[in-house]
Amino acid sequence: MQEFGVCFYLPHAPYTLSLDSKCLFCEFFKELRVSDEFSSNISYFVNIKENKISGLKSHDYHIILKHFLPLAILNLLNDKIMELVTELSSFFSILCAKVLDVDKLHVIESKILFTLCKLEREFPPSFFDVMMHLPTHLATEAMIAGLVQFRWMFPIE
Repeated sequence: MQEFGVCFYLPHAPYTLSLDSKCLFCEFFKELRVSDEFSSNISYFVNIKENKISGLKSHDYHIILKHFLPLAILNLLNDKIMELVTELSSFFSILCAKVLDVDKLHVIESKILFTLCKLEREFPPSFFDVMMHLPTHLATEAMIAGLVQFRWMFPIE
């Protein structure tokens, strides 16, 4: 807390975006063009006036997390948050690759624990639910069951 005369000012958390940053974030996705059948056209679901992205399917959110989120927040958030998002993104990229390397799976299995610990330091407890515990088991599951593409729910959706 910072004191300004008789008023106190509580600065924003490092993971929140300012209004200008939200505009830049939404403009990134509004101008994004992807090839056919890679994902749906994300720009249709971006509302620049309200700074919102809504109506996407789970596969589109997966594509955003895996490929575009580290690029979208580049220079919009501080370095710690950008590093955490990039680590999480690379975890899912390696996990969802078309060819699995068991050595890489062992590496990301140990690294995801540290990534989740760093996330717990930066984000409030209300951010974490049961789903944030799930990545700790995904690399082991991929080693046992094989490629993720044969087990996910996107075709059913």
